[in-house]
Amino acid sequence: MRSLLVDERGVTTRVSIVTRRLQQQEVAALITIQSRTSAPVIRRSAALLSHVGEHALCWTALGLVGAGLDPRQRRPWLRATATVVGAHAVGVVGKRVVRRRRPSDPRIRVHVATPSHWSFPSSHAASTTAAAVAYSGLLRRRYPLIAIPVMMTSRVILGVHYPSDVLAGALIGAVMGHLVAQPRRASPS
Repeated sequence: MRSLLVDERGVTTRVSIVTRRLQQQEVAALITIQSRTSAPVIRRSAALLSHVGEHALCWTALGLVGAGLDPRQRRPWLRATATVVGAHAVGVVGKRVVRRRRPSDPRIRVHVATPSHWSFPSSHAASTTAAAVAYSGLLRRRYPLIAIPVMMTSRVILGVHYPSDVLAGALIGAVMGHLVAQPRRASPS
């Protein structure tokens, strides 16, 4: 029976080495992105996007405007808006569960304040992606989708997220936004 047990120390050591290497690669990627986007206009634009996406308030407001301007699709707009808020909430809860600290390498410059010390997943990326996917479906236009890579990149430029944070947030938002963007089938009577 003893031979079936895993040597936890050995497993932990291997996992730690892999985790450390991934962390180093993410720090290197973040530093590279920041060095290539160091123009003040880029940083100011990224900071503006950060404020626009804070707590999903802008995306929520846009959804409510859509519901008000499109009475025939009011319910889908409200459902999409609730999904945006839900994606943001999933991001916030995920941060509290995972508890990954925000980038702290001294070579990384942080350009905005954040409401918490946790970074994974990015709530900005989650809510923005959910909004872009859900709202583009309602508008029957693809142009809202451009907000996804723009917001994801802005969070890395600002030094408040690692690339995997924004990728995970975007995945959460994409799944949630896609689910709500699917046309509802009439229930059988």
